[in-house]
Amino acid sequence: MTATGPLTALFVQLKLSLLRNGLRQSAGRRAAYVSSVVVTLLIAALQLLGLIALRGNDHAAALVILLAAVFALGWAVMPLFFPGGDETLDPTRLVMLPLRPRPLVVALLASSLIGIGPLFTLTLMAGSVIAVAHGAAAVAAGVLAVVMTMLLCVALSRAVATANTRLLTSRRGRDLALLSGLFVAVGAQLVNVGVGQLSGKNGLSSLEPVADVLRWVPPAAAIDAVQGVGDGSYGTAAAQFALSAGLLILLLWWWQRGLTHLMTSPDSSTIQAAEPSRKPSGSAAARPALHRLLPENRTGTVVLRTLRYAWRDPKTKSAWVTSLAVGLLVPVVTTVQGAGSVYASCWAAGLLGMQMYNQFGQDSSAFWMVAQTISSPRDAYLELRGRALALALVGVPYVTLAVLVSAALMDEWAAVPDALGLALALFGALVATGAMTSALYPYSIPQDNGYKNVAPGQAGLAWIGILGGMVTGAVLCAPVLAATIWMHEAGADDQLWLLLPLGAAYGAGVALGGLRLAAPRVVTRLPEILAAVTKG
Repeated sequence: MTATGPLTALFVQLKLSLLRNGLRQSAGRRAAYVSSVVVTLLIAALQLLGLIALRGNDHAAALVILLAAVFALGWAVMPLFFPGGDETLDPTRLVMLPLRPRPLVVALLASSLIGIGPLFTLTLMAGSVIAVAHGAAAVAAGVLAVVMTMLLCVALSRAVATANTRLLTSRRGRDLALLSGLFVAVGAQLVNVGVGQLSGKNGLSSLEPVADVLRWVPPAAAIDAVQGVGDGSYGTAAAQFALSAGLLILLLWWWQRGLTHLMTSPDSSTIQAAEPSRKPSGSAAARPALHRLLPENRTGTVVLRTLRYAWRDPKTKSAWVTSLAVGLLVPVVTTVQGAGSVYASCWAAGLLGMQMYNQFGQDSSAFWMVAQTISSPRDAYLELRGRALALALVGVPYVTLAVLVSAALMDEWAAVPDALGLALALFGALVATGAMTSALYPYSIPQDNGYKNVAPGQAGLAWIGILGGMVTGAVLCAPVLAATIWMHEAGADDQLWLLLPLGAAYGAGVALGGLRLAAPRVVTRLPEILAAVTKG
């Protein structure tokens, strides 16, 4: 089948069928999809109302130009960070079919317009046009601008994904997904800072310098052309539409060329490069440097294995990198916003301490090998202690660094002892509750999906474990918090240094207590844990 019309209709029907059949697999998947649709539509509706309210504002054009540019950037980078986000449009699944590239591009473009992301983008682009369109001619131009913007965003996304398909489907290429959490977290903080700046005295007028540059960058150029038509600047608007149309044609050509290359060239992504000669495995030099520093027992083995998972497993690495980055980013952002505090460094302890949660689920199907070595509470305790020690080897220096960075930003060095003591107490409390929730509420982490962290049907277990553990952890570190508040209220500033050893000792004691309480529960619930973490 090579005719464009029938092929496009077939791909649209196929996309709808795949979505419908996917929702029939489980009630959990249906609930997650419906919830995401409701939340997305609610956010889109609020954004739409906000954009409509800007109608008549002198600086509304600057905002919608920036909005269009940001959405185009998001469409371009999302395939790189979330390669599994749309499995129904993987072009490698079509290589054995007798399809010509040009009809295939049209069919894939049409089917790519179906989904939550395109609906959200369409709503905001329509709101952007309403905010700047004045007059019948501008409304007609706005319809064209929305269509052109949607096609540009989707074509850009699919062209980038097609050009990187070999990378994204390879084993090493999936490591790129570790940046997704960091990208989202940093982006959210940047948006937070931007919103804070917009709420200042300059308001939307602060966007004008950026908008003056972006108004000639498609698809922002097409949105700005709507206001140009309303103002009577037909020549400028025509040039902006022509620029956007030219880029769309270029993207479609690049996409078609990428599809042709992908579907006709051999896949060399699995060809291994010649490996350099290695040192004999039995030699001391062949052992990792950290291993040589660890004791020759189960604790050392568990520590090394945990750190290797954190470095090599894409999902574990993603969680660690995101926690480490955001923990240091939050004090910086709060300081920029004028609401900084040394105690904001407790975010670092909290985010990294949560890596102790669902410890066995992080092992996935490999946990059955660990389970064979656990036959007594002593074995379980040593296993949990090794995992907690691996987290502490990174966490304690990292939390200390976060506190020092916060103190440097705020120039409040006197608050370092009590802030660090409170952060270490929180870290120890989360290690304790993480060990307990790992035993009581384990869940599976899908390994065949780059953007799902909970297997279908286990979302409730994940939420119970995380939220319950966080609340319990906050309660456990309440004595140190109460002592900190009391000493500040009592004016005992010369005694605040005592909170550092107090918090460190308290955090270590709570962590060890939690490990000992969790160990017998791991043994008694070992079959249930094994079944839960290997599900899906």
